[in-house]
Amino acid sequence: MEPDLFTAAAEERQEKDPAGSPLAVRMRPRTLDEVVGQQHLLKPGSPLRRLVGEGASGPAGPSSVILWGPPGTGKTTLAYVVSKATDKRFVELSAITAGVKEVRAVIDGARRASGGYGKETVLFLDEIHRFSKAQQDSLLPAVENRWVTLIAATTENPYFSVISPLLSRSLLLTLEPLTDDDVRGLLKRAITDERGLRDAVTLPEDTEEHLLRIAGGDARRALTALEAAAGAALDKGETEISLATLEETVDRAAVKYDRDGDQHYDVASALIKSIRGSDVDAALHYLARMIEAGEDPRFIARRLMISASEDIGLADPNALPIAVAAAQAVAMIGFPEAALTLSHATIALALAPKSNSATTAIGAALEDVRKGLAGPVPPHLRDSHYRGAGKLGHGQGYVYPHDLPEGIAAQQYAPDALRDREYYAPTRHGAEARYADAVEWTRKHLGRRRT
Repeated sequence: MEPDLFTAAAEERQEKDPAGSPLAVRMRPRTLDEVVGQQHLLKPGSPLRRLVGEGASGPAGPSSVILWGPPGTGKTTLAYVVSKATDKRFVELSAITAGVKEVRAVIDGARRASGGYGKETVLFLDEIHRFSKAQQDSLLPAVENRWVTLIAATTENPYFSVISPLLSRSLLLTLEPLTDDDVRGLLKRAITDERGLRDAVTLPEDTEEHLLRIAGGDARRALTALEAAAGAALDKGETEISLATLEETVDRAAVKYDRDGDQHYDVASALIKSIRGSDVDAALHYLARMIEAGEDPRFIARRLMISASEDIGLADPNALPIAVAAAQAVAMIGFPEAALTLSHATIALALAPKSNSATTAIGAALEDVRKGLAGPVPPHLRDSHYRGAGKLGHGQGYVYPHDLPEGIAAQQYAPDALRDREYYAPTRHGAEARYADAVEWTRKHLGRRRT
């Protein structure tokens, strides 16, 4: 890194008095082996290990990389580790404050360092998605000619926010959200480590679980909340961070909800029953409890898809497409934005007209099948496309409905044992009234006699 005098002085003070720095800064890994999570990017021979000089000798030098992932997953941390571990010249820029002038200055400095004393340059560019196309273009010659090895970080999809020529000259590394176990390990290390809280406080299990929910896979958020809660506890003369202290500190109440216990199913059940009962406000309350407790958004979306068919069905044919679209969106975006999508779908389903006719129809049909009421398929409906089918009488006498003016052929479709069975009993709620009229008309023209 090439700090100015003020930056150098600040770093020197930080090294002499690390307690003056935020916990998240103090606990930054010093080597790639200390990095939490992202193990898929840290295997031997990986681009990041080559950047710090592991196995980077020979004609194939390290590649420029673009780190893409949500906040708090370690993009800046990985760049920091590279800066400390590499023997290369390391320069850091932020796309928030830097422009083309600053980029060109770094490139000129890199060319002088390379030509003058054979020193390679690593450029870390944070928030690259904030650079305009012209600003990103200014990086191309340096990356292509390897005057600099670029490490660029972004929280935005690089296929939309980074120009194609720069993408093609770099390796795209995707960082995954940290798991609860990843963050838990980081919290335990922060409490015991000499750089951290040095065992000044303890963290009970209930407080730890709430911290994990608050963090949502964001390591920086977890450490910031831990530091604030530890300070509050110590100010009270306590050495244990109680759940109440954490709640006071972060102004966020712990939801009494066990994702692996009864509450998981009780609250999910209450959500669906509130939607079924058309109480949109109660449904949103239970949805909020599930979100705040860190419930898997995909689980919520699956329940909404089931509800769309089980409780709404053809009373609102748009209900299922809305629920399916919500599930697809949730899988793509995750929390926190997924909360908006789940709210959208929950409101639509709660306020939709209700019908369980699809549920009762398939239930009644399944019951008959399980009782053995099946029987052979009528001969005229059997497959007649294979050789010898005609000799067996398959397909003979079948009337093609499209050949008739009304598009419906009065012929037997069900097996003999179920000839007059009626499973579908539509309501006249919402759009299903149209289906009620349609089924009455079609049954009449099929020549059904009522049972």
